[in-house]
Amino acid sequence: MSTTPSTSKKKTGPGTERVSLDALAQQKRDALPDPTDYELFGVEFTLPPMRALPWEIQEKVGDLNDTIGVLAETLGEDKVKEMYRAGYQLGDLEVIALDWQKRSGLEAGESKASSSS
Repeated sequence: MSTTPSTSKKKTGPGTERVSLDALAQQKRDALPDPTDYELFGVEFTLPPMRALPWEIQEKVGDLNDTIGVLAETLGEDKVKEMYRAGYQLGDLEVIALDWQKRSGLEAGESKASSSS
């Protein structure tokens, strides 16, 4: 598969070409790691690679560096309540966040475990 963006012959304005990035974006998506199944204190959950998260999650949380906020938004209210009932502590969430970052292919420093770390 070529990594060069395709250009169409359609003009969108005077002297402007339309460049399709569909193939490049699809290659990026195809290269993402698979989702990871986790279990901690009897609670099972699955997390997708961070770079596969919908843009709307970042918009809701406000900062992708707030991994714990992104985690809560990704898992949903019911799973978060299950984690509360299991007695999760902040340190437990940081363990999840750090492993999630690592398995997502993010380098240390690209994202923080929490906004306070």
